[in-house]
Amino acid sequence: MIFLAFFFGCLLGSFFNVVIFRLPEDKPIAKGRSLCRHCGKTVPAYLNIPLLSYAILGGKTRCCGKGLSLQYPLVEASAGILFVALFLKFGMGPQFASYATLGSFLLIISVIDYHHQIIPDELSLSGIVLGFLASFATGDVSWQSSLLGVLAGGGVFFCVAYLYEKVAKQEGLGGGDIKLLAMLGAWFGAESVLILVILSTLSGSIVGLGLMLAGKANSKAAIPFGPFLAGAALVYLFFREPLLAYFYPFEP
Repeated sequence: MIFLAFFFGCLLGSFFNVVIFRLPEDKPIAKGRSLCRHCGKTVPAYLNIPLLSYAILGGKTRCCGKGLSLQYPLVEASAGILFVALFLKFGMGPQFASYATLGSFLLIISVIDYHHQIIPDELSLSGIVLGFLASFATGDVSWQSSLLGVLAGGGVFFCVAYLYEKVAKQEGLGGGDIKLLAMLGAWFGAESVLILVILSTLSGSIVGLGLMLAGKANSKAAIPFGPFLAGAALVYLFFREPLLAYFYPFEP
């Protein structure tokens, strides 16, 4: 079962790469064969085997010999590892299916935001709907908490973004980040929003400070925040109970 979870994750990871490349370019996702991004030739199906094709080809295209992006195996392997971790945590059932969907969205969003500094509405808005529906499938949060999570997540970041823009006279958070936190609120409920904000802000600050000390960024550099929110969401997903106990130690 662990092997199947990894294989299925890698297989979907290959499709995630298609989404990552095509969605920001407004190209049809499910239409047409995979093409070489260098010369435009059609990639044969037997060269689209997750992980193996990259290794066999030595990281280069067969058609024109150009270098293949390391993103291909990294996304495939990340999806495979994520699916294994979810299987070990939740077993095979509604929770696995629901959170595998969430994890897939977060992986795609993180890579797109890293490359383009955008979070497509097609992912965040549909993720809100799926998160609300998942509350019925998993039972981990009530549908009322899911709705409140959407309002709290979107509302918190909207207020932060509005105040920052007024004070600093520049955009601090994009609309995509606001919708992403609303989406996570739908999946995890209102009680998760504060924890997600703290974890993502802390990790983002550490990375930003590290880049500044290394001379690779300055205080005004735009750093995509989506990956930090996604990372915080995965930490919360796997360590929900201890995090809730730590941040909310008093019984209501």
